[in-house]
Amino acid sequence: MALRTVCAAALRTGTDLGVNNARTFVTTAFLCKRVPPLGPMPNEEIDVKNLASVEKYRSYNRYFRQAAEARNKDVWWKTYRSYVEKANPEHGAERVDIGLPYYQPCRTKEVRKRRQVMKENKKNVELERASRLRTFKIPLDQVQETWEKTTGPFHVKRLADHYGVFRDLFPMAYFLPQVTLKVCYSQDNGTHVHYGNRLTPTEAATAPQISFNAEEGSLWTLLLTCPDEHLQDNEAEYVHWLVGNIPGAAVQAGEELCHYLPPFPARGTGFHRYIYVLFKQDGPINFQENIRPSPCLSLVQRTFKTVDFYRKYQDNMTPVGLAFFQCQWDQSVTNTFHNTLNMREPVFEFIRPPVYHPPQVKYPHRQPLRYLDRYRDGKEHTYGIY
Repeated sequence: MALRTVCAAALRTGTDLGVNNARTFVTTAFLCKRVPPLGPMPNEEIDVKNLASVEKYRSYNRYFRQAAEARNKDVWWKTYRSYVEKANPEHGAERVDIGLPYYQPCRTKEVRKRRQVMKENKKNVELERASRLRTFKIPLDQVQETWEKTTGPFHVKRLADHYGVFRDLFPMAYFLPQVTLKVCYSQDNGTHVHYGNRLTPTEAATAPQISFNAEEGSLWTLLLTCPDEHLQDNEAEYVHWLVGNIPGAAVQAGEELCHYLPPFPARGTGFHRYIYVLFKQDGPINFQENIRPSPCLSLVQRTFKTVDFYRKYQDNMTPVGLAFFQCQWDQSVTNTFHNTLNMREPVFEFIRPPVYHPPQVKYPHRQPLRYLDRYRDGKEHTYGIY
């Protein structure tokens, strides 16, 4: 009887298992029939079992070229970029180059020139002797000049992208600063403006000396603006200096549209960026609509937008030079607000309240041994010190 029950249960279990397997197979086949076939997958043509037959890349340039082609090729699957672009159409949009065209020098000529210099250096006895005695000094002026002519503009552009200069002044646009703009506030202290260095408002209290390489008969426009300083509109700027129709490199001989105003970063707002932009003009420009009264002490009249200014004269000028520094509040800013701008100084600092200590307990339970230290005055005691 027991054997018959066991055989019946086993037969029933096998039958149910077969039915379940058949049902699963039918369901899977039905689902596979409904799902559309996948498209071609990436690298589907590569034979993984025979990697020796795959063609090798002979240079990085060829690899980068093919990688760029594969990235730009349309695929059937959706990528993260496609989802983001659908939500924000401006995401991933390419920026426009509004600067002068860059002409890459001939690589062959550069190599020949470098070999010629190396050959002459090897024949130079004095250079060999100074190098052997470790008295050779590298001419930093020549190094600076070479850097400005070769990779300097690209480094400056990277720094400007890092500090968000193009993002705030020229949305969806950029330019390669091919003209080196030298700004010096004080010859004695050597207070120069580079690319993001820190200066104090006291050091930048007066108009600086500007120098750059300019062809004879050329016209330029110089702009000093701050995208972080506006007290009411986050998208607006304050123009600190604007000079147009500069003949050659003589900034003093140009038409001063807005006189120089020292930086005034409000207290508690951190570092502000002060950006010099140099434009090259195709010819004389009538800036009658942009002239401010002299002296211009109204912040409303100094409200400015670089992108609107450029769009207005973009057919007659091109940005070619860039320099910027950072500034934080110091005591001279108070003087600028009170005496120059004739207004109350805005302060954004947070005054922290004193640290709260609960009332002291005579017998603190389960407290650390240093429980009473929180009630000390914090001053260093002098007794017992001889």
